[in-house]
Amino acid sequence: MATEKEPAVEAEERDGSAGGAGPEADKAQGGEEELLLSLQDARAKADEHWNQLLRVRAEMANLQRRSERELENAHKYGLEKFAAELLPVIDGLEMGLAAAGGDNVDPVRLREGMELTLKILTAAADKFGLRAVDPAGERFNPEWHQAMSVQAAPGAEPNTVLAVYQKGYRLNDRLIRPAMVVVSAAGGGRPDGAAEKKIDEMA
Repeated sequence: MATEKEPAVEAEERDGSAGGAGPEADKAQGGEEELLLSLQDARAKADEHWNQLLRVRAEMANLQRRSERELENAHKYGLEKFAAELLPVIDGLEMGLAAAGGDNVDPVRLREGMELTLKILTAAADKFGLRAVDPAGERFNPEWHQAMSVQAAPGAEPNTVLAVYQKGYRLNDRLIRPAMVVVSAAGGGRPDGAAEKKIDEMA
């Protein structure tokens, strides 16, 4: 009878040992699956980041090309609005020349046309920040004026602009041409017959 029980005991021991190894094997298999899922997730994120990088690079390239086109157009057509403002001036001058070449020229109407054309031109220039420097009667400013001569002028304050030979012009706050002026000298009137003192610029 003892010999019949031994195989049963061995079978139970084998079953017990197999049952004990089962959870460890499941745990190892679960760790591999978790590692595989983590690797797949990392690959998916890497692919997503790579695609984002490619999109950013493409957007940057498009932005650079667009900026280059806009800069080129700004250089080529930056004066388009100013040029459009000048067209009526050109039209007025052409009509004035055509009228001056006729048989019956009316000087009064011709002058009126020239004055109107000048008014249009001045308004166009003022709209874009181009303004005249006409300092007659003002104090001499070497930053804006260029003295062409100095005259003694009784009753006038020294270093006062007596007359303007040629107007100056500034573009917004930048001087592009100084006004050519005559400046009063210090010390009252000059002797009769004395010549004007010519200078290139009064500092």
